[in-house]
Amino acid sequence: MSIKPSITLVLILAFFASQAEIYPQNSASAFPRLEPDAKALEYFELGRRSGGYTWLELAEISLWASGDSSASNLDKIKAVVSELNNSPDLPNSGKERAEFILTFLHRNILRSYSILQTRVDTVFSNGVYNCVSSAVLYIILCESAGIRTSGVITKDHAFVIVHIGSQDFDVETTNRFGFDPGNKREFHDSSGRITGFSYVPPQNYRDRQTINKIELVSLILNNRIADFEKRSRFIDAVPLSIDRAALLFGNALSLSSEVHSDDFIFVSPRKDLIDRLINFGTTLLKSNREEDSIRWAEIASSRYPSNEHWQEFLFAAVNNRITRFVRDRKISDAIDFLEKNKTFLIEKNYMQLDHVLTDADILHRANLIKNTSEGDAILNDIKAARENGKLPERRAVELLTFTIQKTASVLSAAPARDWRSAIRYIEAGISNFGDNRELQQSLQSYKNNLATDYHNRFAAEWNRRNYDEAEKILNEGLAEFPTNRQLLTNKETVNRHRAR
Repeated sequence: MSIKPSITLVLILAFFASQAEIYPQNSASAFPRLEPDAKALEYFELGRRSGGYTWLELAEISLWASGDSSASNLDKIKAVVSELNNSPDLPNSGKERAEFILTFLHRNILRSYSILQTRVDTVFSNGVYNCVSSAVLYIILCESAGIRTSGVITKDHAFVIVHIGSQDFDVETTNRFGFDPGNKREFHDSSGRITGFSYVPPQNYRDRQTINKIELVSLILNNRIADFEKRSRFIDAVPLSIDRAALLFGNALSLSSEVHSDDFIFVSPRKDLIDRLINFGTTLLKSNREEDSIRWAEIASSRYPSNEHWQEFLFAAVNNRITRFVRDRKISDAIDFLEKNKTFLIEKNYMQLDHVLTDADILHRANLIKNTSEGDAILNDIKAARENGKLPERRAVELLTFTIQKTASVLSAAPARDWRSAIRYIEAGISNFGDNRELQQSLQSYKNNLATDYHNRFAAEWNRRNYDEAEKILNEGLAEFPTNRQLLTNKETVNRHRAR
């Protein structure tokens, strides 16, 4: 005889993080910083006041985004810009000049492509680049030479648009033949072998999105964030996400709008920030640190609100801790934990967990029944839970049935084997709470056991040749169970004995 919880509590871990990393068990001291870097705010204000950025400012910001604010690399960029603009071969025409800059970049700086090498400072140390780092360097050089630029992103790639008069030209900066790639045979022959990415032409507007220069630079941070998360370094991804949001929107601490997915390829840094915050919290969940998870959500959500996302996370955190309490059969601890954290949950989520714990508590107590009083108390609790909506009707019937059966089994347990008390208890349960097939089967089983007792007592006396006593016992049994086959067979034995 067994019964399972009606709603199985399961550990909820399916947020965004894929692997957990164990952090020190000292709560907030192990949390990542939540304030934006002062430089991010400074750069945002710089762009806001001036309405854009100079090539030198873009160079400085790109190095900061790469994690290197040293003067030495900025000096290297200045030197390259100076060499470019003082080159006697630099064309006067805008289109030829933009194409020349791409060739110049590949001839003097870019050496080999690597999909993960997004940092501008690293390009200057070993010449290794990817689409983002090469695109950022290209726009810096173009802007220094008086050519207006924008960025372009696809689902997995980035490149540049140069604006020459009334014309726009795409530039795939990962390839030395990438200027106006739609019209370059050399580009199509070599691009796939270099990067593996297919060029997305302007007419495929749904597959590409134009972004401004600072948004393109912010992709350096975005790629570094993605790299940290691939290596399960979620604690390092959070500060970069905050800095990126601050760079693009100002004081990220003031972000208060709800975060939703959209159809744009350039997903809102606000959404990315919330995702990164919750990813870090998920690592705490995977380390069974639900209390720290709740504390993290309390702190982070007060600065970066997103009610729907944080509520989902908090529900998972409370649910997971309750689940572990229930698995350890610490139902009281689970109930206390839910009440302690009630204020973090919306009413719907709280009620869901409260109903599950009501079920778990009743089932746990039912499994421990030792006497009739305990059984009666649980039956009353089930009735109350059904009436106040904490137990659905079907589940209430399951628990009522189980509790009645469990109490009956205690009454009929060895050594007493009090089948009659078990029968009476089940009959009373049917009378008070309703009948069903399982209770009828249990009732019949106990009646059969009692009839078997009559048979055994009859047989014992019959074998001792106490025929009158044996017949008396048999008649008592038949009076109670007139259709029992075993007792009717015993009656035939008596009749044959009398006929001799």
